[in-house]
Amino acid sequence: MLRSIIASAVVMSMAISYASASDIRRVVTGLDANDRSMAVSDRQLSLKEIQPDLSLGYLWVTDTFPVSPSKADTRDKVSGISPPENGTQFGVVEFQPLDPANPTPPIWHRTRTVDYVVVISGEVDLVLDDSAVHLKAGDTVVQQATNHAWVNRGKDICRLLFVLMDAKP
Repeated sequence: MLRSIIASAVVMSMAISYASASDIRRVVTGLDANDRSMAVSDRQLSLKEIQPDLSLGYLWVTDTFPVSPSKADTRDKVSGISPPENGTQFGVVEFQPLDPANPTPPIWHRTRTVDYVVVISGEVDLVLDDSAVHLKAGDTVVQQATNHAWVNRGKDICRLLFVLMDAKP
């Protein structure tokens, strides 16, 4: 399962590396009546502005483990920043560059999840309790239920691809 999550993240990162916030393409595969693979859905999804410097879009959500294939769009299962119990959330977040004249305070948060994050484009600082780690396109993070925030001190939009997985406390 881990291998397929990582493979999906890599494929998705290549597909959206130069896309703008309004043109995230999500392709969902499944099986037809003859048990043959097919694209069940192929559509554009928009990110939602959460605050002036932050946009977010969920691409797929699961609420069981092991995961069962779904023919329906699962994004409506989003229940906040954390995935459903025993579930996952797959999505994209964009951080606008920090405005030095009017900086928005970072959103500190801690979730009961293990998160896989891939920096798709731009640069961002992963701010931790006592330090910060500067990340750029191609870098990855495994975030394990720690208090953290993201700050884009660069000049370009930073896009992150993420998979949040429910974890034991």
